[in-house]
Amino acid sequence: MGHKVLVTGGSKGIGLAAVEAMAKRGDVEEIFLTYNSDAERALEVLEQLGATYDDVTFHLCQLDVTDAQEGEALEDALEQLDFVPTVVCFNANVTNRSPLEELDMEEWRRLFQANVHFPVEMTKRLAPKMVEGGVFLFTGSMMAVQPHSVSLGYGVSKSAVHALVTNLVKHLEPYGHRVVGIAPGFVDTEWQKTKPAEIRANIEAKVALHRFATPAEVGSLFAYVLDNAYFNGDILTLSGGYSYK
Repeated sequence: MGHKVLVTGGSKGIGLAAVEAMAKRGDVEEIFLTYNSDAERALEVLEQLGATYDDVTFHLCQLDVTDAQEGEALEDALEQLDFVPTVVCFNANVTNRSPLEELDMEEWRRLFQANVHFPVEMTKRLAPKMVEGGVFLFTGSMMAVQPHSVSLGYGVSKSAVHALVTNLVKHLEPYGHRVVGIAPGFVDTEWQKTKPAEIRANIEAKVALHRFATPAEVGSLFAYVLDNAYFNGDILTLSGGYSYK
């Protein structure tokens, strides 16, 4: 039996790169990916994936991880397809650049719902259903350990994600499941491309490799974890040598 992989936020950026890395493996039968908005684009991505990886069955579902009701909705969607994942990639997340003085607490709660509460809820829902040997993968961030001055909520929530990975080990051990975090630094996603050239140059100057990571370089780590069964409770960092000077 091949893997069945669930990837939240899988229609673009790191999530899509993880989907493609999984599809290339040869031992993945089905991939269920979610998107937040822009249904037309998501459907185009689904069509392209199907044409490129014709040995993999792809499923697509709209999902708003900031909505506390969406956990049950996602579980229902999976059940309708009789889709019990062997691998779960929690990649969908939100960010907020507001400084402390301008912080909207409702936005803060929304951010934590997306980045922390939703993954916890889905892990609780899915872990008992999954066959022994399941893998939970969380997209963390270098910002969890290298605070960014304009990303208070993002950095704090990603620190929580890293703590979640390490603390879930004992809770998933009875099921025989593993949990691993992937913590990239600055990645050349669409969101990062919108930054002014001067800011990007300042960031690149702090990275020993003098560039942002590509989504594919990060996505490949998700697939790599399946090849090394001893990763458990670990946070895999991909920083390019950030803050080397």
